[in-house]
Amino acid sequence: MTSPAADATSAHTAPDRSEGDPSAAARPEAEASTTPPSSPAAAQPLFSLLGVLLVVLTVLVVASDWGAPSPVASLVPVVEIALVAVLSILVVPARRAFVLVALAITGLQIALHEDWLAQTLHGLSVAAFIGAFFSALTTLRHAAQTSPSIAACGRFLASQPPGRRYAALSVGGQMFSLLLNYGAIALLGSLAVASAREEPDPEIRAIRMKRMLLAVQRALVGTLPWSPLSFAVAISTALIPGASWGALLAPAFISGVILVGIGYALDTIFKPRPRRRPQRTETTGGWGVLRPLVLLLVILLTLVAVLQTATGVRTVGVVALVVPLVSAAWVFMQGAPGRRFAHLRSRAAGYVTRDLPTYRGEITLLSMAGYIGTVGATLMAEWLQASGVSFAALPTAVILVGLIWVFTLAGQVAMNPILTASLVLPLIPSADALGISSTAIQVAVTAGWALAGANSPFTATTLLTGSFAGKSAWHVGLRWNGLFTVLCGVALSAWALIYAFIVS
Repeated sequence: MTSPAADATSAHTAPDRSEGDPSAAARPEAEASTTPPSSPAAAQPLFSLLGVLLVVLTVLVVASDWGAPSPVASLVPVVEIALVAVLSILVVPARRAFVLVALAITGLQIALHEDWLAQTLHGLSVAAFIGAFFSALTTLRHAAQTSPSIAACGRFLASQPPGRRYAALSVGGQMFSLLLNYGAIALLGSLAVASAREEPDPEIRAIRMKRMLLAVQRALVGTLPWSPLSFAVAISTALIPGASWGALLAPAFISGVILVGIGYALDTIFKPRPRRRPQRTETTGGWGVLRPLVLLLVILLTLVAVLQTATGVRTVGVVALVVPLVSAAWVFMQGAPGRRFAHLRSRAAGYVTRDLPTYRGEITLLSMAGYIGTVGATLMAEWLQASGVSFAALPTAVILVGLIWVFTLAGQVAMNPILTASLVLPLIPSADALGISSTAIQVAVTAGWALAGANSPFTATTLLTGSFAGKSAWHVGLRWNGLFTVLCGVALSAWALIYAFIVS
């Protein structure tokens, strides 16, 4: 799921399998590290400990954001170190390499700086926040996996006739993406493949599968710039002083409209014309089947907006509190009358000790990327200063456009967007120095982050799309989405400049 980690999270290893996800059986083996692996029985005590540590860390991070006493915040780095130690034992070597890189950078900090402890604690706090935010978001996916209404929504969208299928999946895919992040591709992708296989003509089947999968992927990408549940928004809000989701929502939503709109236009203009008329598919249900999904999203987004406005707590802190509570209420309602509390207790125990630990690879990758970028940015800034390089000398317009394209370029060499943001954002001048608002910088960052999700062959979104289509991630990212990337990049660059210098 982009998981929440699809947020364009980089994947470097072969796929894992999921026991907790009922859609896992429908997923191809090329799904990379986006599907959590199963837990060996012999290691179950460590997996249970990992789940408990993640819950404790999430509680501490949320409590710190909501103004808990300083002793609570001081526990966050301690728990994070314990968490990384357990993760190092349980993850595959490719993920363990990120821990080793983090240790190497920490060693450099110790050797070069007297204030290495402050830098290290800051990096640990960033890593802890990422792990806690990811853990909070997975509760929503856990609740959705056993919801009949969610499955019904997916079947309805996948069964739309050709004339409105792309549009339906674009709109509905965004709603699913808000809820499941890259899990939306896993769910809708499997339904799209099943729908396409009903077509006997191989030419039409290939066309249908490509169009449906691209609609779902681009729908997910379209939510990254503005969704309060996306890592693009969460990380950029944390790294850019003065940034907030409330100020970002309107301009970033336009970024999302640009992404989805260009995708729809390309699908319409370059729609293939098969030699034979496609077989009509029977639509499952009516549009009313989407009501539960819409209601859930309205409740979720309203709670986040109201609490953030009323309390002044940063949006990510509100999200990390609201999402688990809404998920718990959702799971509670799924239980049989008279057994709902027992059902909730059982599901919660299973989530902590079995499901949550299966995301250990993603959590290691994302949290260590945040730590490496945060601590490494100090070393990079000193190296650039010694080399006489200063971003302050660049025009503001060049910096804004550069922020959009740097994520795409970094994504081609397997750099995680979290790592890119953590390395690059501390190096650019402040919003005041650039003469623009913090929101203008964030609009450019989230647009670039979303663009990388469409074209980088190392992101979860591209890997998942390719796995369902039977194509390589390079094929999906550069051939299927090559023109889409160029057009969206140009349009988003223009929008970032218009917003920075005219609108804001």
